[in-house]
Amino acid sequence: MSTIYDEAIKTLKHENIRITPQRVAILEFLASHDAHPTAEEIYRAIEVHFPGISVATVYNNLRLFTEIGFVKEMNYGDSSSRFDFTTEQHYHAICQNCGKIADFYYPGLEDVEMAASKLTGYQVNTHRLEVYGLCPDCKGENQS
Repeated sequence: MSTIYDEAIKTLKHENIRITPQRVAILEFLASHDAHPTAEEIYRAIEVHFPGISVATVYNNLRLFTEIGFVKEMNYGDSSSRFDFTTEQHYHAICQNCGKIADFYYPGLEDVEMAASKLTGYQVNTHRLEVYGLCPDCKGENQS
C-alpha cells in the first residue's frame, strides 16, 4: 500500500476515528486506483466484500476523508463528484469524450496565487487547474 494510505490510517487514529473494515476498504480502493472514482464506483467495487454496506456509508466516509484533508472532492457540473486520494498539489487533464482524468505535476504555478492576489485584492487560499482535451485512447479513436 502507498504511504498516503499509511498516513491516512495514522490521521484517523490521531483524530480518534474508528478504523472500521469499511473505511479500510474505501481507503484501499482509493490507494490502488488512480482513476479518480465516483462514490458509486467505490461502492460497487467493495459491496462484494461488504454486502450490508450502503452508498450512503461510502459517501459519508468520503465526506469525512475530505474534511480531514487526505481526499479531495472534484465537482464538475452535473456529473457525479470524483474523489482524488492525494495530498500533493497537482493538476488534472480531463478527457472531454470519456471523462477520464489524468494527474500531472507542474511546479511553479503557486505564483498564480500571488499574481491573482495582487491583481484582484483577494486573499487567495488555493487554486486548481484543469485542462480539457482528448485522452490518448479517444484521440486514437478519432484518428481512425
